[in-house]
Amino acid sequence: MPGTLLLDSEGLSKLYRKDRAVLALVQAASEEGVRVATSAMTTLEADYDRVHPARITWVLSRVDVHDITKEVTVQAAALLRTHNLHGHQYAIDAAFAVIARIAARPCTVLTSDPEDLTLLCGPTVEVHKV
Repeated sequence: MPGTLLLDSEGLSKLYRKDRAVLALVQAASEEGVRVATSAMTTLEADYDRVHPARITWVLSRVDVHDITKEVTVQAAALLRTHNLHGHQYAIDAAFAVIARIAARPCTVLTSDPEDLTLLCGPTVEVHKV
């Protein structure tokens, strides 16, 4: 059953840098018809130091990039209030979590921050550390 593999900044950074484990997960997901995605803010947050711009363009041409709309920010703000969190430290994670919550199921998130994203994404999203 297709679903979504959602890459946070570390997952996307590792894909840019051709990390073997992340490449294998993305390849397997693609072969199974699983949608590989990220958020527009994540593309800014990801570490692209020492990555050729052509590589970034190529990777992003193969990943669905979700816009951060007004509706996403409204839902993200509600998530932050629910969990008594605030500030820039959690803002991008909250918007990312909203995208994970509405993504096609099953949804798996690859992240370097499983604690915060597990809290914000809720029980319907599987979160894995990369």
